[in-house]
Amino acid sequence: MKPNIFFTADHHFGHENIIKFSERPFESLEQMNEELINRWNERIGKDDTVYHLGDMSLGKPDFTKEILDRLNGNIHLIKGNHEGAALTYPKRFASIRDYHELKIDEPENGNGKQKIILFHYAMRTWNGSHRGVWQLYGHSHGTLPDDEMALSFDVGVDCHNFYPISYEEVKELMKKKKWTPPFAPRN
Repeated sequence: MKPNIFFTADHHFGHENIIKFSERPFESLEQMNEELINRWNERIGKDDTVYHLGDMSLGKPDFTKEILDRLNGNIHLIKGNHEGAALTYPKRFASIRDYHELKIDEPENGNGKQKIILFHYAMRTWNGSHRGVWQLYGHSHGTLPDDEMALSFDVGVDCHNFYPISYEEVKELMKKKKWTPPFAPRN
């Protein structure tokens, strides 16, 4: 069985003000940190793959290392604008990139693949956006209105009840979009 693939962003471990800024339903920083770890590990197994689209932690390096050591999965980090602490522990990550074009085996697609652009920030257009390539982002903490005509959305924890979201869930959400190929033959 192939490992599951998950996407997430914007945990902001150790960042007390994010509770207020993003109206997170936590009483304290400790409660937020513990709940985010629990929800991560509830979903993600030891061998699963996780693409974290930035802003992992705003805590100090030692605190961040402790948190990272408690999280399951092989984590690929797509750098956000708050990555100082996480980058002090590079060996915890399977890869660290600014941007990534991921290809996933997808038998439902004509070419047998689904390409996904992974970037911390939302893009209005991206490589292959006119050909059904998806774009996943974080950064906006659910404040950007979803564009139902675009194959992109926010995978940040604030948008998904503080859980990582699986590839299968992303696929179902993309199917509900009203996007059509711009060069599709007109009947």
